[in-house]
Amino acid sequence: MSRKVLPHICIETAPSPTATVIWLHGLGADGHDFEPIVPQLGLPQTTAIRFIFPHAPAMPVSINGGYIMPAWYDIRKNDLGIAHDEAGITASADSIAMLIEQENMRGIPNSRIILAGFSQGAAMALHAGLRQTAPLAGIIALSGYLLLPEKSHQFTAESRTTPLFIGHGVDDPVVPFALGDTTARKIRAAGYRLDWHSYPMEHSVCMEEIRHIGQWITARLSPLKQ
Repeated sequence: MSRKVLPHICIETAPSPTATVIWLHGLGADGHDFEPIVPQLGLPQTTAIRFIFPHAPAMPVSINGGYIMPAWYDIRKNDLGIAHDEAGITASADSIAMLIEQENMRGIPNSRIILAGFSQGAAMALHAGLRQTAPLAGIIALSGYLLLPEKSHQFTAESRTTPLFIGHGVDDPVVPFALGDTTARKIRAAGYRLDWHSYPMEHSVCMEEIRHIGQWITARLSPLKQ
């Protein structure tokens, strides 16, 4: 079976990008969901970044009565910390790897790629990013959680130099704040550099978080020295 790159939206902040941010949406959304965030990040005009917003494949989601919707993997239980869809997660991780490989072929090394995501997309960003054999420029996980936590031994030694930004709303009714906090603690205990932020919001993003993300991206993808 031939491998195909996920359909996606591409936005370039300036000609000839020297860095890439791959941003994964949440359950039931699509790549357009975070498309408007690019101009809100306050990125310097001197930083040429390619933003890629892929569309997850449509699949039945058990927790929603089998309704077919865009999803990175199936969710079967209300407790998001257990019983994860390993086959679906693995398939999506392979699709994300293809997006990274596509950027490598365009001349963007892993050291200039940030993998970001919200909710289910954040969970996938963590899962795929922490298993890279060449460290990324960073991982951004917003309102997410750690998938297959019993397999954290699969985190690669190479990925431990990848910095992380994890943000979560303290009033999140979808992905409980405690689950995000536990995720951050486990990743920090595994030896990763982690910026952990909590915000007075529910299952969403806020302008303060967007500002922090923009500053964080700028610090890691500042223009290459000539």
